[in-house]
Amino acid sequence: MSIFNSKKLLLFLSLLLFIALTSGNTHIHHTFRGRGGDVVERGVVMTMDTRRSLADENLQNSSLILAKERTRRKDPLDDFHKYTGGWNISNDHYWASVAWTAVPFFLIAGLWFVIFGLSLTLICFCYCCCPREPYGYSRTAYALSLIFLIFFTVAAIVGCIVLYTGQAKFHSSTTKTLDYVVSQADTTIENLRNLSGYLGAAKRIGVDSVFLPSDVQSNIDTTITKLNSAATKLSNTTEKNSNRIDNGLDRVRIALIVLAAVMLCLAFLGFLFSILGMQACVYFLVIIGWILVASTFIKCGVFLLLHNVVADACVSMDEWVQHPTAHTALDDLLPCVDNATAQETSSRTKDTTYKLVSMVDKVINNVSNLNNPPPQLGPLYFNQSGPLLPVLCNPYNADLSDRKCARGEAELQNATQVWKSYVCEVNTAGICITPGRLTPIFYGQMEAAVNVSYGLYRYGPFLVDLQDCTFVRDTFTDISNRNCPGLRKHSSWIYIGLVMVSVAVMLSLIFWVIYARERRHRVYTKQFMAGGGGAGGFQVQDKGA
Repeated sequence: MSIFNSKKLLLFLSLLLFIALTSGNTHIHHTFRGRGGDVVERGVVMTMDTRRSLADENLQNSSLILAKERTRRKDPLDDFHKYTGGWNISNDHYWASVAWTAVPFFLIAGLWFVIFGLSLTLICFCYCCCPREPYGYSRTAYALSLIFLIFFTVAAIVGCIVLYTGQAKFHSSTTKTLDYVVSQADTTIENLRNLSGYLGAAKRIGVDSVFLPSDVQSNIDTTITKLNSAATKLSNTTEKNSNRIDNGLDRVRIALIVLAAVMLCLAFLGFLFSILGMQACVYFLVIIGWILVASTFIKCGVFLLLHNVVADACVSMDEWVQHPTAHTALDDLLPCVDNATAQETSSRTKDTTYKLVSMVDKVINNVSNLNNPPPQLGPLYFNQSGPLLPVLCNPYNADLSDRKCARGEAELQNATQVWKSYVCEVNTAGICITPGRLTPIFYGQMEAAVNVSYGLYRYGPFLVDLQDCTFVRDTFTDISNRNCPGLRKHSSWIYIGLVMVSVAVMLSLIFWVIYARERRHRVYTKQFMAGGGGAGGFQVQDKGA
């Protein structure tokens, strides 16, 4: 039995968490409603090289381009023609087109780094090599530079607050998504091991020394081995990947917190040093800010790219949920089912349930419901008497098709309660001394057989539903409804916060230099006038900066 793929789904979900993973294994799981309204957990593990098994060949051949309109972007790998392939993380053209949306920020970062760097170099060259005394200042330039300096400093502070709040919300959203994925994996592992346990118990079940046929027991052993292997691999991979993603999320959070704190300190100290006239400190912060602003613009582009990928993925999930049987880009990442595995496990479970119930009914008909058996029958005789014991309802026919219970049959879910009234009291030899059709020992054996049969029967919907996409559709619906809105909103907060901080600090740097120049001119002018320079006819000129 092949193993249902796990890592590729986590790769897909990792896009929602902004952590890219390589190949491996993960899980898909969701709850399902069992027979009779019982809520049963269901999960599945799939192989990457399997494809969905579809009942309708026409639907299998149909195709759907996911998020087609949203992903119509210029593709630099295709001479900047519009990309029309939809959401497809296996397509280089998709990544090129979505990366193109971040190019403006990368371009701004490059231009800022080059132009402002050249400007700083020119200013330093003029200041060092061509010194000249300031002879006046512009009142308008001085006032405007101070106003804009205050405004952009406040804007930088607000941007840092938005960035910090956004990263906190984003971390919470991604952590909840990760917790959901891990909890689904844990429950899937539990389901696989429970199913394995039920099959193992079924192999050991015996009623009045009657056991399952040896060929059935051999088949059960094979299935148990494969189920345990799948559960173990899924458990190891889930733990490994969840730790990797959790560490990645922590690193992203720390990086954003540090960035917000550094930019906040930079904006505040730059404003303070400018007001106090500490020119050396101002120019030192200008050099640091020059590099930090360029790196922050690059981060803006990266987060814009990832924000678009997350939004594309969420739209794709919404569309796939509406058309789960269409051929999409998700097929290569998330085949709905490994049909051979599903058929084998489902068939083995049904066959085991059928054989167990048949074994119990055989004992009921041939032993418990014997009337006045002679004591010479040995183990078959325990003085059974009284009303006949209802036979156990077999949920399947001999061909393993579903079967409805006949009147008078005890159903799996309440058979043990029905049979309890047929238990007699026994003497030390195990012979009934009161009317009844079951001894306590027989009842205990039949109760164990019924419990195992019912446990396997409850997994029927889980195993049968592997042949359609219900479990994937439910999982995607949960993620889309519960996690996608928060991921999209809070990733946009980070993006907006980064833009605000980048632009505000960039403009603050410029006005630090302008204000420092105007303040220096103003101080020199006042000193010159106080020293009597004004008597010679010098007048303060209200000119441009």
